[in-house]
Amino acid sequence: MPDVTLPLPLVRATLNPVFRIMLNRRLPFGVQRALMDWGAVAQRAPRGTHVERIRLGGRPAERVSVGPVSDGAAVLYLHGGGYTVGSPITHRALAAYLSRETGCAVQVPDYRLAPEHPFPAALEDAEAAFLELVAAGFRPERIAVAGDSAGGGLSLALAERLRDRHGLTPAALGLIAPWTDPNEVPARDRDLVINKPWSRACAAAYLGGGDGSDPGYAPLLGDLGGLPPTYVQADRGELLHAQCTRLVAQLCAAGVPTEFTETDGLWHVAQLQAGLVAQAAAVTAELGQFLRQALRPAQSRSIG
Repeated sequence: MPDVTLPLPLVRATLNPVFRIMLNRRLPFGVQRALMDWGAVAQRAPRGTHVERIRLGGRPAERVSVGPVSDGAAVLYLHGGGYTVGSPITHRALAAYLSRETGCAVQVPDYRLAPEHPFPAALEDAEAAFLELVAAGFRPERIAVAGDSAGGGLSLALAERLRDRHGLTPAALGLIAPWTDPNEVPARDRDLVINKPWSRACAAAYLGGGDGSDPGYAPLLGDLGGLPPTYVQADRGELLHAQCTRLVAQLCAAGVPTEFTETDGLWHVAQLQAGLVAQAAAVTAELGQFLRQALRPAQSRSIG
């Protein structure tokens, strides 16, 4: 449970105008990024959070930990934001909660953003980050990859690339409302967080002059076979719910061990407010426990 628990209707009423202003396609992406970084101070991290600024895969990154952490396992977290906004700062509190639940340091790279750096820049940075962790001594099966929204799609694309180019498989994928096919136009105009004009602007900025059918851009269109155990979370009221449901069905059809949690009454990536909302804290803890179990040494998993 968070230290401070606010009523769900109050948080929803507060966030609605905030996201309408912040995620507005009429605002330059640079302004959106500054607003998101500034607003992140309201997201409460757990007590004992330690943040170390590092470099990972050639990019600035944060290593977030809470209490003693394992030296032999890690979580690579890829933040959301439509591939155009977001940073380790905006997702620091969520990374800290995952560290507390998994007992591992959470590495959050500041991957390059569109439109300045369109596809495949973000994927290349994620790939470089994972490979640097392996080079540093982490076995691939002791590295979990997690992410939300665009970062969830990037996590899936990374897993496909690691499998196809390097023969590597992470311990698990933890995907919060993953945006796995940016080609898809939402059926509704908006949910509490995301609106259609903004999401289409982000999709176009990320694609640049690329091919929308490339699985690196839209990993839902790729081969899902041979991926690690995957946990997907989504709220039934968000624009990406139908896409998440389709992803889960295709993962299961491909033989990937898959878990799916659907919430009611939360919002897109409510896990960012885990420090304020009990329901968001609960699903964040579930994700953390899934990753913790996947990161246990194989011998321990077989005994337990």
